[in-house]
Amino acid sequence: MRLQESSVSVAELIDQFNRGDMVVNNEYQRQARLWPSAARSYFIDTILCGFPFPKIYVLEQLRLPQMRPFKEIVDGQQRVTTIIDFAQGRFALGKNSTHFIGKRYQDLEPEDQIRFMSYAISCDVIRDAERADILQMFRRMNAYTLPLNEAEKRHSEFFGSFKDWITERLEKWGRLIADWKILTSRSIVRMEDAELIVEIALAMEDGIQSTSAAKLRKLYKKYDTDLPQQAEWSTRIDEALQFVQTELSPLQQTYMTKSYAFLSLVVALIHNKWGIPGLAQATQIDPTGAFTNSADALGRLSDLAYAHENKDLDSPYRRYVEACTAGSNRAPQRLVRAEFILKALQGL
Repeated sequence: MRLQESSVSVAELIDQFNRGDMVVNNEYQRQARLWPSAARSYFIDTILCGFPFPKIYVLEQLRLPQMRPFKEIVDGQQRVTTIIDFAQGRFALGKNSTHFIGKRYQDLEPEDQIRFMSYAISCDVIRDAERADILQMFRRMNAYTLPLNEAEKRHSEFFGSFKDWITERLEKWGRLIADWKILTSRSIVRMEDAELIVEIALAMEDGIQSTSAAKLRKLYKKYDTDLPQQAEWSTRIDEALQFVQTELSPLQQTYMTKSYAFLSLVVALIHNKWGIPGLAQATQIDPTGAFTNSADALGRLSDLAYAHENKDLDSPYRRYVEACTAGSNRAPQRLVRAEFILKALQGL
């Protein structure tokens, strides 16, 4: 068995399919066209925006008696059939394609059609291989694949309105999350930045609580078809993060950017301006209609971060420090953190 790295343009791939020189081998893959419309739209948008996607694998053999190369796709069927269907005008792009929403291939501007057709698809060509070799190759590939974490599972299972909204927020604020080192690069690659946004959404929906994979998945499922709160939630998260970026930038190098502390900060900001269900009753701190009501809010937030960093249990912030160092994702600890951050924001 020989494996050769190669690439093929979208135009070349379509031409090979039209000539019958490339086909899908259903023996190795599921039935074609199983992706939902939102997934197909997002995939085509990935190509139009010039982002990479995982390589496809093809088995090349000689077709007798013509002795012409003949290729079978053994991995990448959904991607390839989606490309062909879009090129043939069989579907329009959905709302998760921000710049091309509602457009079929024939509706694209000429320069966008050229960019689509010239996109280079990474492709590994397999030669001199039997069926057993192909199966052994996939067994070995899967043996070294990390199991999906819960965030990755949700993002691979759902392709509807809620996932689109999460993606939009990350496109807008992903740089802040990365630059402020709220999450490590490894965590971001594994979709933990998406989980951070979902945690904020869950707080806006049902208040501060202990979270679980089941609760977060339930939110994806509930709003997969439609997200009525999209405009409201977008405004609240966007304005809160903008406030953090412009007014609280000195916190960037402090322990307030630990992911669990940062989550509490954003939720507290949203509560202070608009309210979070049940938080006023739990903390006895009502919303004020503004992100902060204290000229010294930044200084007091810095004090909280300093106490956290130094594990200062002798300061007035002892309860906050304890809530940052034990069970940081549980409701009681989250409520304590929110209480102290709200007091800092309101000057209490």
